[in-house]
Amino acid sequence: MAEVKIAAEARTEFGKGAARRVRRASRVPAVIYGHGADPQHVTVPGHELLLALRTANVLIALDIDGKSELVIPKAVQRDPLKGFIEHVDLLSVKRGEKVTVEIPVNVEGEPAPGGNLLEHVLNTLPVETEATHIPEGVTVSVEGLEAGAAILAKDIELPRGTTLAVDEDAVVIQVVSAQAEAADSETEEGGEEAAPVVTEEAGAEA
Repeated sequence: MAEVKIAAEARTEFGKGAARRVRRASRVPAVIYGHGADPQHVTVPGHELLLALRTANVLIALDIDGKSELVIPKAVQRDPLKGFIEHVDLLSVKRGEKVTVEIPVNVEGEPAPGGNLLEHVLNTLPVETEATHIPEGVTVSVEGLEAGAAILAKDIELPRGTTLAVDEDAVVIQVVSAQAEAADSETEEGGEEAAPVVTEEAGAEA
């Protein structure tokens, strides 16, 4: 995975007012954690950060006042309406260090014809891997799978140096029949319709 270089600035002002001033300057407040050190408060350019975060688990080389530090995204807080980044937590990493991250699960192919549907139980797969060589994702084939078939975590081929950080028998993807899906929906709807009758009876007794 290629490194993305971003220049950061140390942050000395805190609070909502300070954070608003940072965002008005098209920058994002960020905190760097890791290795038992005290958290570092910085700001980073909003547009550059947005572009970097398009890659899952992107490796960022932060230049903080002339000092370089490798980090990966830990948590991203976005505005619920406009979608811009309000704050980001970053995890400090070192070359050769192992980290636990979640990588995207990409699907290729189509299940057997006849109304079979795919159920994505896990959209991402927890793995342990080297911080500077985090896979961009894994790809699994569902070509021709019949209803009832499932792909488990242990069935997925991982890149060299990457291991599972989840139960190997965890279901990642399973194939269900459209008929079974429809029957489940009808059962749930029936249960919802029956609930108000019980409530009304209880209220009448009271």
